[in-house]
Amino acid sequence: MTKGIKIATIGGGSSYTPELVEGLIKRYNELPVRELWLVDVEAGKEKLEIVGNLAKRMIEEAGLPIEVHLTLDRKVALKDADFVTTQFRVGLLDARAKDERIPLKYGVLGQETNGPGGLFKGLRTIPVILDICKDMEDLCPKAWLINFTNPAGMVTEAVLRYSNIKKVVGLCNVPIGMEMGIAKLLDVDHSRIRIDFAGLNHMVYGLDVYVDGVSVKEEVITKLSDPENSSFVKNIDGIGWEPEFIQSLNVLTCPYHMYYYKSKEMLDKAVENSKTEGTRAEVVQQLEEDLFELYKDKNLTIKPPQLEERGGAYYSDAAVRLITSIYNDKRDIQPVNTMNRGAIASIPDESAVEISCVITKDGPIPLAIGDLPVATRGLVQQIKSFERIAAEAAVTGDYNKAVLALTINPLTPSDAIAKQIVDEMMEAHKEYLPQFFKDKVIL
Repeated sequence: MTKGIKIATIGGGSSYTPELVEGLIKRYNELPVRELWLVDVEAGKEKLEIVGNLAKRMIEEAGLPIEVHLTLDRKVALKDADFVTTQFRVGLLDARAKDERIPLKYGVLGQETNGPGGLFKGLRTIPVILDICKDMEDLCPKAWLINFTNPAGMVTEAVLRYSNIKKVVGLCNVPIGMEMGIAKLLDVDHSRIRIDFAGLNHMVYGLDVYVDGVSVKEEVITKLSDPENSSFVKNIDGIGWEPEFIQSLNVLTCPYHMYYYKSKEMLDKAVENSKTEGTRAEVVQQLEEDLFELYKDKNLTIKPPQLEERGGAYYSDAAVRLITSIYNDKRDIQPVNTMNRGAIASIPDESAVEISCVITKDGPIPLAIGDLPVATRGLVQQIKSFERIAAEAAVTGDYNKAVLALTINPLTPSDAIAKQIVDEMMEAHKEYLPQFFKDKVIL
């Protein structure tokens, strides 16, 4: 325990890194990090240096003995790491912009983790995460892999099925954002709120919500029936629920449910935004430019509040809370992506789910909920089928499986449209999809 902890962060040049550093500073007494290695690729070198220097200033300002190392050599960073965090984006924001814009031409929603965008982000990301897993087997076999890279559920699914790394936890800021939003809605401190989460990443439901251990679900459902209270995440436009729908569903939805239960409205909004302010990726590109200009300021020694506009609010709370709980065997309850192990009856035991878990030194233990309410079960199973077929396509480079995955997804209206979108997006992302172009001809 005295030697301190080594954390390697893949995608260390991310604009989110100051969030992580802030979390490490706040929890240093519980989590004595000795070395933080920030890793990136050549294309991200400039951002890595800017963000890395801010990280060093933040730690110096806090007066903590954490060494920050910047490198483009992943293997050096991984050697003997205790925790590996992944927060990278293959193809950077330009790839996300294509994910969002191309499907709109076919009347299909383009979004980072849902529908065609989620599929292609998964196809680009999964081979890279599996390479990282192979390096971890050699260089830090005892380390925990904490994945924040989207689509987090699909990525966790792929690691569980196609790698030898079993110490993997997927993490998202949506559940903690929901907790914070409900705390604000009820005007109580976040520490008094607990939600029973179950479902999948960006498809998670709150089955019950408690204040000081007493269920307040009915009160919250009533408040959520008000259109003003529908969305808690910065990067999703809050379009209100129909009161009859949300009251009858009788569980808490996450903001991403808007894409499935209000598909037309969200598609119309995405089309309108793409013509005016640009896709979300294009908006984020501008936000990031502004953030990195701030990060360059040598007098800046804290995480700037503008980072919350990026959509990553509470990320450090969720990330460092999880790592701290594993390290200290805290046995507190947190929502994470992990192997189901029978916790949700209608999902295969070996599949990844997002669920409230007891966090131990041996990893998350999911809280058994039995089954999801019948009104939510089918959609969750459909998205799980999509994730599994998509992960298989990513690993095998099977073009037909990619078409199948997109056709299964409820945001896609037909197999013919799925094929057209896959063909155009395969070509647009060809550089990052080598597994599909080895001795293969797309018909």
